[in-house]
Amino acid sequence: MERAEKRELVASLQSALSGAGSIVLAQNTGLTVANLETLRREVKGAGGFVKIAKNRLAKLALKETDNADMSGLLVGPIVIAYAADPMTAPKIAAKFAEKNAKYVVLGGAMGQTALDAENVKALSTMPSLDELRATLAGMLKQPATRIASVVVAPAGGIARVLAAHAEKSNEAA
Repeated sequence: MERAEKRELVASLQSALSGAGSIVLAQNTGLTVANLETLRREVKGAGGFVKIAKNRLAKLALKETDNADMSGLLVGPIVIAYAADPMTAPKIAAKFAEKNAKYVVLGGAMGQTALDAENVKALSTMPSLDELRATLAGMLKQPATRIASVVVAPAGGIARVLAAHAEKSNEAA
């Protein structure tokens, strides 16, 4: 790889990682190409990306971002998974690690916060931002529905009484 290509790779990796909500680093010793393609498809389907780069180039790219220092984890063959949603990369990486013993999560970062393997696993069990929004919307909608039914009930009762009274007066006339 020529110097210009290396600079371009470092710049693209740097711009991608600087906008990431979370980054997960994992060892991929012994994974087949088919396994890596499966991982790429799962991460891409959830809105994230997977990169494999030389550790030296990845260190240069990470040095220029606001993410926590992960240079100590960049030893051996490493897979970098990242996504804008902070929960996406940890969830998929942990799920993939359960299926594939050769894929070992080393750690990562969520902004300035460095994560070890246990932190990544803990993040993987938390609900995603969309799941939290849906839960919150459901909680907010439920009381509003109850309030509307309580407010409408007396008006409906009054309307029924007036209709019965009008019907009674029509029969009397």
